[in-house]
Amino acid sequence: MTDHLTPKRRSENMAAVRSKETQPELTVRRMLHGLGYRYRLHDTSLPGKPDIVFRSRKKIVFIHGCFWHRHPECKYATSPKTNIGFWNEKFEKNVRRDKLVQSQLLVMGWESLIIWQCELKNPELLVHKVVEFLM
Repeated sequence: MTDHLTPKRRSENMAAVRSKETQPELTVRRMLHGLGYRYRLHDTSLPGKPDIVFRSRKKIVFIHGCFWHRHPECKYATSPKTNIGFWNEKFEKNVRRDKLVQSQLLVMGWESLIIWQCELKNPELLVHKVVEFLM
């Protein structure tokens, strides 16, 4: 199956994908704030520039898109049908980088939690997961 967008339009679409202030991130931030938690955002002094940082607790939350970070066995972790080699390499690099960042943070004494984009569909379960992590 060929791409229904021109290469120029596809490039514009991909360039518009943000790494900060995404809808999933804003949703998690609103939830945390509503629960009374205060945090810092995108701490550049830590590996991977974590999305949400609780310095006093030495805990970090990453909000990962299922597509970009390859959520295992998730229906949203689909693969494009065109330019397969490029996409496989990109996804492999993302997963490798995520693992490296997690191990670096662990060595530094930080605990981290990954919230997958698909987990936002069940807010009650997500609240439980986050509260359990932050205790």
